Amino acid sequence: MTTENGGAARRSRLVWLLAAQTALMVLLGLWVTRVAVDHWPLTLEDGLSRAFAAHRSPVGNGVTAGLSLLASTEGVIVVTLLCVAALLALPPAPRWAEAAFLGASVAVQSAVFLAVTFFVERPRPDVPQLDGAPPTSSFPSGHVGASVALYGGLAALALSRARGPRRHLAGCLLLLVPPAVGLARIYRGMHHPSDVLGGLLNGAVTLLVLGSVFLSGRGATDGRTPHRASGDGAAAPARAPAGRSRRAGGRVVVVRHPHGCPDALAAEVRARLRRHGHTDQRWTSTTADRPCGSLAEECAAGGVVLVVACGGDGTVRVCADVVAGTGIPLAVVPCGTGNLLARNLDLPSDPATALDEALAGGDFGIDVGRVEGDGLPATRFTVMAGAGFDATMVRDASPVLKAHLGWAAYAVAAARHLRDPRMRLDLRLDGGRRIRRRARMVVIGNVGALQAGVELLPRARPDSGRMEVVLFDPRGAAGWLAAAAHLAARIARRPAPAPAPGGPVSVAAGSLEYFSAARIEVRFARAQAREVDGDTMGEGARLTVDTEPGALRMRLPRAPGSAAAPSRVPDGRSRAARTAPTTRIARTAQL
Repeated sequence: MTTENGGAARRSRLVWLLAAQTALMVLLGLWVTRVAVDHWPLTLEDGLSRAFAAHRSPVGNGVTAGLSLLASTEGVIVVTLLCVAALLALPPAPRWAEAAFLGASVAVQSAVFLAVTFFVERPRPDVPQLDGAPPTSSFPSGHVGASVALYGGLAALALSRARGPRRHLAGCLLLLVPPAVGLARIYRGMHHPSDVLGGLLNGAVTLLVLGSVFLSGRGATDGRTPHRASGDGAAAPARAPAGRSRRAGGRVVVVRHPHGCPDALAAEVRARLRRHGHTDQRWTSTTADRPCGSLAEECAAGGVVLVVACGGDGTVRVCADVVAGTGIPLAVVPCGTGNLLARNLDLPSDPATALDEALAGGDFGIDVGRVEGDGLPATRFTVMAGAGFDATMVRDASPVLKAHLGWAAYAVAAARHLRDPRMRLDLRLDGGRRIRRRARMVVIGNVGALQAGVELLPRARPDSGRMEVVLFDPRGAAGWLAAAAHLAARIARRPAPAPAPGGPVSVAAGSLEYFSAARIEVRFARAQAREVDGDTMGEGARLTVDTEPGALRMRLPRAPGSAAAPSRVPDGRSRAARTAPTTRIARTAQL
């Protein structure tokens, strides 16, 4: 629990710091462009740009072109991927923390840069420009910020992780790259000097924030699951099982995502299952054509006492679609990109430990949503379904970045769609009148927390018998800042009280509007991108969601929302498992 609480605290600190960094850079940019631009020393910038342009030479043009290429989007991505791969592949062991620090620094700096350019508009210097100008604001310099995140990050790793006298030379040379890139961008007429200083600041703050999360108090890691020493000095697992699971000895079907669940983790899962008495294991792998493998056939044959989903939310969703309503419990080994269901059910982030604790727990019923639409066959989901901004973010997230950065890859994709147009939609709740709205995003959720503990749907409960709906519609810079501040303030808070049916709740100056219903119908004026539990479902103009209360039995360490592990009763079931249906019905009655 100490490790889990420490991880949650780091994630919470990260989100707060990044929100503060973004706000700082936006305010600085607005000050530069609206207040200081007509005062000394910024009044000298135009003359400096003209002086550089007047003294250009073929040699200078060539050198600065090389520096610009070194800090270009393509150059930064290639160098980052090579360095991350080297950190993970070179002996003596994978350096996971260092690789995450470097990759996340580059990605986060880019996301903050794009967010700032959404609010700050500044034309480029009025001189002949040697490079094509992208459609972003001149403030801050993206090239300079990216070079600080990448080469400054490499310098930090060289100085703090490397050994030998040459690390100082390497660190100094790497630290010279960002200012050299800044001079090159001024020389080529692409930025004002204050834009370069803004890029240097953005990159440096990013390194400080990410370093405090990934590197502070850590040495190099080999990526292996931590163990604690037993009395005889042998390594023992961090948590021993509390006892065998209920109905141990029956047939267990394990659905494995081949990329999310590598061979080492698969071997650990087999061992943990055997330790809890599950020796009859049937393994099946997911494919594009068969996303849950042969699970449906195994369940139809009978005799299955437990299904284990080894993967992310997409793998859990397709497994839940098969076993919901059958009474067969589902256990989760969270090894995907988001793992939102596992996070919301308070499972440990370590996959093997999550399985171990679940097998020592009991069975609890949770709701599932049944979603369908035009071109979208009916399917169940356990986390969220949505359309608009979140769906385009999921659709356009780079698979390469997802593999190396995890959920941070979604932030990079989200930054590309900040200026997407709002949607016109009609919302109908539990067969009532149609509600007309405009929004950038609509999300229908069974649970409420996103990555880093952000509570998008603070009143969502997986056993409430209802779904929560949020319409996300920030307008202008003030709306985006109000929405960001509201969501940041909800990090790591206890969930809000269960909502009563009826009218909407609007917060953050109208940027977020909440509803609650068992049946939700959404119609869009034009086809929109849609997603279900992190899987893109194609564009369409309709989404209909029905709640199936308590349809999915989950093998969990404790009841959803409970702080204590379930106590055993004589018949082998947990006490919480026996009372869960009554509790859920009582909660539904209160609604």
